[in-house]
Amino acid sequence: MKKIIVDTNIIFSCLLNSQGTIGDLIFNSENIFEFFSNQYMRFEIRKHWNKLKKVSKLTDLELETSYDKMLTKLTFINEELIPKKDWEKAEILVGNIDIDDTDFIALTHHLKGGLWTGDKPLYDGLKAKRFRTVYNTQDIMKLRRRLSRR
Repeated sequence: MKKIIVDTNIIFSCLLNSQGTIGDLIFNSENIFEFFSNQYMRFEIRKHWNKLKKVSKLTDLELETSYDKMLTKLTFINEELIPKKDWEKAEILVGNIDIDDTDFIALTHHLKGGLWTGDKPLYDGLKAKRFRTVYNTQDIMKLRRRLSRR
C-alpha cells in the first residue's frame, strides 16, 4: 500500500462533503492507500469545529459522525516521533513556500510517502523544487486507478 500524508485542506474538505471526490478517495481506497496525518490535525479540526459546522450546514451530530467515520481511515502520527533530520529537510524545502506546512513535509519524509494537498501554492512550489511525491486530488485519482490495476 502507498502511504499518503493528508494535509489540512483535504481533511477539512472530506469533513465538509464526505460524499464528494475527496471522500470517495479516502473511504474507498483500501488496499491501495494508507492515509496519515499529524497528531496536531486533531486539534486543528476541533479548533475550527464551529466554522466547519457553519460552512457545511451539518448538525453537531452529523459533523461528529463524519469525523468519526474519517478517523477510521486515518492514522495520526505524533510529531515528536519524526526525526530531526526530517524536520530539517522539510524546513529547507518549504521555507520560501509556506513554513506552516513543514510538519506535513517532515512526516512525508519520515514515512517515505506522498503528500496529498489542495494547497495550490504549496503543490506548485514543491513541484518547482522537483519534490516528486506531492499530489493534488486529480493526481491521487489517477494514482488510485493506476495502482488498482496491479
